Amino acid sequence: MSGIPYVIAEPCIGVKDLSCVAACPVDCIHSDEGEPQLYIDPEECIYCGLCATECPVDAIYPADELPDVWKHYSEINARFFQRLPQSK
Repeated sequence: MSGIPYVIAEPCIGVKDLSCVAACPVDCIHSDEGEPQLYIDPEECIYCGLCATECPVDAIYPADELPDVWKHYSEINARFFQRLPQSK
C-alpha cells in the first residue's frame, strides 16, 4: 500500500487521548508538546486499523474515508512528519 493510511482528524484536537497509541502495534502515532493533536506516521503505519477502533472520540479514519469537512487533515498530518528531523 502507498500514501497516507489513516488520518487523525479534528475530534482529537484538545483531547489527545492516548488509547490509540497504546493499541498501535508498531508505535506509529506521535505528537510533540504544544501540538494540539496526535498524528500517524505514514511510513510506519501497517494499516491494521487498531487505532481507529480504540479512539474514544472517533477521530481516526482511513484516508480515503475522511469526511469532506476534514479532508485537509491528510495534509496537516503529512506536514507534521515533514517538519521532524530525519533521525530514524
